[in-house]
Order: sequence, then structure tokens, then C-alpha cells
Amino acid sequence: MTSYILLKNNAQLMKKIIFIMVLLVAISACKENKKDQHLTPVEADGGIGDGATSLSDSFAQRLEESHNKDAYTSKKAISYDLLLNFNGKQRLDVKVTMLTNSSKLRMDFKDGSSIIYDGNEVYLTPTNTENPSARFDIFTWTYFTAMPFKLTDSGTQWNGFEEKTINSKAFARAKLSFKNDVGDTADDWYMTYADTDTNLLSYAAYIVTYGKTLEKAEAAPHAIVYTNYKVLDGVAIADSWEFYNWSEEKELYGDSIGDASLTNFMFMDEADFKVPSDSKKVEAPKQN
Repeated sequence: MTSYILLKNNAQLMKKIIFIMVLLVAISACKENKKDQHLTPVEADGGIGDGATSLSDSFAQRLEESHNKDAYTSKKAISYDLLLNFNGKQRLDVKVTMLTNSSKLRMDFKDGSSIIYDGNEVYLTPTNTENPSARFDIFTWTYFTAMPFKLTDSGTQWNGFEEKTINSKAFARAKLSFKNDVGDTADDWYMTYADTDTNLLSYAAYIVTYGKTLEKAEAAPHAIVYTNYKVLDGVAIADSWEFYNWSEEKELYGDSIGDASLTNFMFMDEADFKVPSDSKKVEAPKQN
């Protein structure tokens, strides 16, 4: 009887040991699978063959995913109110309407004037309106709004991915530039920073070559900081910005040189970008 009990106990013990071993193997496999899901891509020229996603391209793709680009672009259009201050003065107070692919844009001012990009040309209406920065405004501020969803657009180029700690805060960053035939100012570039905790766009240093030489633009880079995000229909979109001076050596420095608040966001099924007859075309700038 004693021998039977011992054998029974030993059998039960062996079953427990086998169960624990199987459980440990399963846990280990799960950990390996989880680790594999977060493997960092290798640079395309890093020896793993043509067509590999570079670190910089992967950085841009992950940013778009974190902001939920698919949900954003599934909507037809978006509108919001933009109040922008720069260098201590009110710069804009407008209602913005734009297709989510940015192919058509509109800004409506409180005085009844409008800037419209119909997909081909920029127009100012009515014709007696004077607005020297109309073309710059319609493209620049709408781009800053939509930037997290346009990082892999046709004509974008990414390089220089790295992880960097700034004031004890960890960031990932990479440089965005453009092919020669993109937009009014293809020489513009953006040093783009992601918050490694949220993987949302934290800020972007940039140059403005609109109406000036590349050398002059690179002498005074600025940065837009996305200071707060809201979630609209599953989309992470910034509703407040701040602007600073920026340099590679100092990063963001000095006091804020501007700020913006974006309110009354609304996705829309339809939007009007028709150009009234009482309009005038706004030509692209001549590059110096």
C-alpha cells in the first residue's frame, strides 16, 4: 500500500513537473513572439538586401500609425478655427476647411475674404483684397495641421534616424526633405521629433525657403511644438502649437515666438472649394 502511494505521488509530481516545463516553454515563446513584433528595421543599405525598410522610413510610418492616419484619410474633409499669434501680434484668425488629403484648401476670414486652393491654383477673393502672404498661409498652416498624416506622401524623403535624449527626455528623430518637384518650396526640410512614450509627433524644426534663398532660410530655423493633442473620431490631432527658435546645437531655445489654438474641429462629408467669379489668382513666388 505504501509503495502504491509513493508511486501515485511520484506520478503526480512528474505530471506537475511536465506541466510546469510546458508552461515555461509557452511563456518563453510568447516573449520571443512579442520581441519579434518590436524588432527595429534595418537600414536599406545595411546588408539585408534591396527593398528593406530603412530606420527613417519606418519612423515615419510608425508616426502615421500612432496618429491613426487611416481613420483620418477615411474622412472626406475637416474644418476648424485657427487663431495664430506670431512675434507678439495676431497673425491669423480664420476658419480652415480642407480635404484630408490636402488636395483642396480654404481659409475664410472674418472680413468676408477667402483664400482658396482648388487643387490647381491659389485664389484670393474678392479681387480687391490685399493679402501678400495668401499663398504662404494657405499651404503652410494647413500643412502643420495635417503633418502627422502626410509623412509618407509621394515625394517625401527620410534619412538620419536616431534616438536622442534632450533635457532628460527621450526622443526619436529623423529628417524629412522633398524631391525637387514637390510644392512651391521643395528645398524646405523638417527635423521631426517623436515622443518615445506616446510615439506622437512632439515637434518639428523647419526652414522656410518661400521667397528666400536656402542659405538665408537655414540661418534661422524655427520649430513648431505640438503642445496638446485631442482625439477626434479615433484620430490624434494637435489643438495647440507653440513656436521656438531652433538649432542643431541648442535644440529649442529662448522664449516662445508664437502660438496657435485650433478649435471646433469637425469632420465633413462635403466641402465647397468653388472659386467665385470675383477672384484673382495668386502666383507662386520667384525663388531668389
